[in-house]
Parts: sequence; C-alpha cells; structure tokens
Amino acid sequence: MLNFFLTYKWLYWTAPSSEAPPPPPGIERHYIQTPSGRIEVLSNQPSNPSKHKTPVFFIHGGMGSAWVWTEYMQYLARHDVPCYAVSLRGHGNSWHPSYLRMVYFTTRQNLADDALAAMRWVQERQGSEVLLVGHSSGGGLSQGILSASQAQVKGLALLGAVPGFGSASVYKNWAIFDPWFSIRMIFHGWHPNSPLSHPFLVRQAFFSELYPEDKLMEFAAHANRYESFLWPFSMMVPFTRPESILNSITGWGADGERLMVMTGTQDKMMTRSIMEGMAETYRGAFDSLVDTKKLEAKSSPVTPLDGEGDRDNAGRGVRQTWVSGAGHHLQNDVTWEVGAKKLLDFYKQL
Repeated sequence: MLNFFLTYKWLYWTAPSSEAPPPPPGIERHYIQTPSGRIEVLSNQPSNPSKHKTPVFFIHGGMGSAWVWTEYMQYLARHDVPCYAVSLRGHGNSWHPSYLRMVYFTTRQNLADDALAAMRWVQERQGSEVLLVGHSSGGGLSQGILSASQAQVKGLALLGAVPGFGSASVYKNWAIFDPWFSIRMIFHGWHPNSPLSHPFLVRQAFFSELYPEDKLMEFAAHANRYESFLWPFSMMVPFTRPESILNSITGWGADGERLMVMTGTQDKMMTRSIMEGMAETYRGAFDSLVDTKKLEAKSSPVTPLDGEGDRDNAGRGVRQTWVSGAGHHLQNDVTWEVGAKKLLDFYKQL
C-alpha cells in the first residue's frame, strides 16, 4: 500500500500540559486575556515599541501557530518593520479546548474572535491599523473577518490562502496527491490530524522535496494536537463578499495595490489556477467598485513586476506574486526569504 503511512505516533486526544518553550531569538511572547482564555502573541518588538510604522499582523493556518512566522518576523525586524503573530485557541501556547470542544464545536467565528482581540491589542500598542497577513485557512479567516466588516486594515496579504469562493477544489487536489486520505481518516477514527500524521505526509502536503529533515521534524513538533473541523468546513463553499473585503481596506489612492496574493510554485493544494482565479476575483470586484465610484482609487492595467521567478504582476488594485521552489508553507520552506522580500516590497508601497 504505497505511501499509506498508517501510524498513531503523532496523534493526540489530550491538550498539551508542558510549559511553553522560550520564544525564538529576537522574538518576545505576550498573552492577551480574552473572555474565553489566554491567547499567545509573538512579536519582534521590544517592550516599548516605536509607533511611527504600520505593524504587520500574521494569522497562521490549520495545524499552525504564531511560531510558523518566525523567519518572516526576524527578517522584517532587520528592516525595522514591527510584526506580531497570533496563536488562535488550540494552537501554539494559547489556551487549549478539549478534543471534543475543539474538533466539533469550535467555529470559524470563535477563532476570528481570538484574532480580533489580538489585532485590537496590536493596534492600540502600535497606534496604527495593521497590514493583515493570513496563510492557508488563516487567509480564509482573514477574508471572513474583513468580509463581515469586523475590522479595518491598511492592507491584506493572502499567502497560499483558502479562496473566498470556496475550497472544494483545494481538497480535491489534496485527495489527488494523497489518495489514501479518506481511508486513513477512517482508520484514525476521523482524527483531524490524520492527513498530517507522519512526517512524509507533512512534507508531501506542505513542503518541497528540498526541505531539510531536521526542519521537518521541528515543524511537526510545533503542530497543534488537534484541529477544528468547522473552520475548514465553513470555507468549502463561497463564504466572502470581495467588495466588502476591499471596502474594509483603508488608504486606497491614485495608484498602487493594497491586496497581495502570494503562492509557492510547488504548492500542490493552492494551485496556479486557483490562486490566479482568486487574484482575478478581487480585480473584478475592484474594477466594479471604482467604476461605480464606491471606492476612491484608480484602476491601472495589470503589468509585470520585477522579482525572482518572472511571474509576478500588479494592477487593478491587486499584486500577485510567486515564490519559486516553495510548497504550501512558503513562509518556512527553503526559499522563504524570497517571499519575505516580496512581502516587504508590498509593505513599502502601502
């Protein structure tokens, strides 16, 4: 049974009980108290941060945590860009619901509430709206927040993000490269971590073949023990209004882009057709808003952008970029610095 990889070694049914490890070098850990519990926020800022720059606010995807943004936060710190990354409930060193509560009763809005609480804390601390950056299901969460007009941001960067028009095709892609997906889930009693229950499966879904083995094991050690089913299920069908998302982004002017779609060229789930479709959806919504004078901005033609890979383009309010050689977790894969630079370039033109 080629690549079946049935094991229970990396599956857990109880919350972690160990103390939080020290944060990575150059990173500080904070905790935000919410009505539900304590939420972890990692930052590259000192205790008394300067308030003259737009902060970047990162939201991780499924099975992730604030830790997955370490490389980006350290890189951006070297360019004097303040960054914050949240661990949603059940992830990282935030409070952990029980298995049943997390898996079957934690909704996307519950997770959005955690992100919003942390985002408000960051905005108050920095005195500025944020550049919101969401990866994978965290990108879906980010779009859902803005679509519901629950926050206003200076810009939105969607990295390997679940498309607002629904993720059914994403999971179809997963079933193609992992044909044992459903059968393995049955053997694992429908444990949500079943598709990532072996290092081989983690690499296959998230990384390029060049990702080092020691890094792979470190990544697996930081994955959360179980995940909400309701979070991804709520995004299988269309769940956002692109026009509402664009209207929740402030600072539109005569030119430039305030929304970026960035993807790894080796991402097996968020394929080129899906991500180009996402960019075109937002460009169409942008044109409509500009044409009807519901958005004060200029719709410039889509033109190529300089950058590694020669695939990037910008125009009609949206910047689309690619990270050559990176898989789905482009912010951690071997070419992560290419993506970090492209995010920095997007940040500078806001």
